[in-house]
This record gives sequence, structure tokens and C-alpha cells, in this order.
Amino acid sequence: MSKFLFCIILSLAALSLAGCSGNSPDANSVQVGNGDIGSLPIADIPSEFVSAPDAFLAGNRLFDAGETERAIDAYYQAVKMDPDLAEAWFKLGVAYALVESEIGQPDQAAVDSTPEATSKKAQEKKKNSEKAFESAAAAYKRLLEKNPDDDNAHFYLGLTYNKLNEDEDAAKSLREAVKLKPENAEYQTELGSIYIKLAKYYEAVTALKKAIELDPENLKAQDLLEDAEAGKKRIEFVPPKKDDDKGNSNANANSDANGTSGDKPPAANANTSVKQPAKAVKTPPVPSRTPKP
Repeated sequence: MSKFLFCIILSLAALSLAGCSGNSPDANSVQVGNGDIGSLPIADIPSEFVSAPDAFLAGNRLFDAGETERAIDAYYQAVKMDPDLAEAWFKLGVAYALVESEIGQPDQAAVDSTPEATSKKAQEKKKNSEKAFESAAAAYKRLLEKNPDDDNAHFYLGLTYNKLNEDEDAAKSLREAVKLKPENAEYQTELGSIYIKLAKYYEAVTALKKAIELDPENLKAQDLLEDAEAGKKRIEFVPPKKDDDKGNSNANANSDANGTSGDKPPAANANTSVKQPAKAVKTPPVPSRTPKP
């Protein structure tokens, strides 16, 4: 066999192995044509994914494009493939909350007309957003168990608690994030926001001023600072002492005095009897004691 023919056989064998192997780009990632998830047009993003990062990235692109339902499906696939992907749980909760807000609350009259047991069961049932945020909180806690100094995990755990209306826990987590990275304007802004929610206006003012110092173009922090300053003024306001009672009593006294000092005599009280002058009583003559003759 000639050397030239041997090289041709080896080349054909290599091409055959490459075609049969699972190492082709299409086998390892979700692709359409020659593009990947990050560069695909929104309309061409597939509905099925083979990795959690691909699904998460697709969810982010779809959510930003206003394709909320498709984003929910992508995020859901991401957390199914990787339950520890905390940010995917958080984004899933945000997407669910958006859909729930668009649907709105059920008609209260219809709820009241249902049987009591059914109504109670409906009220106790958690929303999809709440369940997703609870899963996000659990995932972030697992991350922090491995790395307590993960400022990003503390930050998003604080945002998650805020979504669940667990405000004290939210403030605690955000304080940790700020402690680990005090020069982050976003951390300071969100901490100031949760302080306003807790009516801790002094603390809010401090955090928000720091946020604006770090980022003078931070419009959110500027708006929040106005709210915090207004709340601070409300709790500092002390109303003046009222002398209304004294003033009213003096006015009444003056009114009474003026009413009795005029030319007209005070009106007689109908319930008061007027005494008539007593009649003169005639005294009978004293009999004479002179002895008769």
C-alpha cells in the first residue's frame, strides 16, 4: 500500500469518528444554526435545554424581551436541572410575581360566595412566586453555608426576604452585604429601601446618602432619600402645646361677665319662684286693765 493511499484511509477514518462522536457542538449545547443562546434572536431561542446555565441564560433574555411565559419555562428547566441555582429560583419568583400581578386578585364577592372550607383552602394556598422565593432563600442559605463571605449571596438573600415580606431578615442580610462590600451603591440603596419599609428613617438616610455619594446619578437612591427625609421629619415633629382649654375658660368667663354688666337685667329663670312682699298684720288692741267703779 502506498503512503499516499494510507494517509487517505486515515483521514476518512478520522472524519467518520468525528461524525459519530458526541463531541459535536450540537450535542453539547442547545444551538440553532451556528449561534448559541447568547447570540440567538429571541424568536429562535429553543424551548428545550440540556444544561441549567443555558436555560438560565435563555430565561434572562426572554424575560428582558417581555416573553414572561417563555422565561418562566426556561427558569423552571434550570432549577429542575440544578436545584442549587439560587439566582434562577429568584428570577423564577420575579417572573411568576409579574404574571400574578397582571392576572390580579380574584373577585372578592366570588370568593365570599364559595363554601367556607373551599375559601379557607384557597387563602392558604401559596402562590407560585412565594414558593419560588422560598426555594431561592433556601438555595442562598446553602451557598452561604459554604462561603459566609459571599456578599452577592447575602444581597440576593436580602432581596428574597423582602419579596417574602420578612423585612427584619431582609435588613439583616443586606447589612451583611454592605458590611462585606460597603462601596457598592446598589447594596446601600437596597438597604436604605428596606429601612424605609421598617420606618427606620435615620438609618435609611445614612445608607442612601452613602449610595448617592458612591453614585451621584443613582436616581432610585435620590427618590428614596426624599422619602426617608420626609419620614424623619414626621417623627421629629412635635406639635405645639395647646392652650385651648385655658382660652375657652377665659372666654366663657368674659362672656358671663359681659352678659351681666349691661343695662338690661338678667332674664328671670322660669323655674325660680318670685317671693311676694309679706302683708302687714294688724295688732289687736290691748284690753284695759283699769278696775271698774
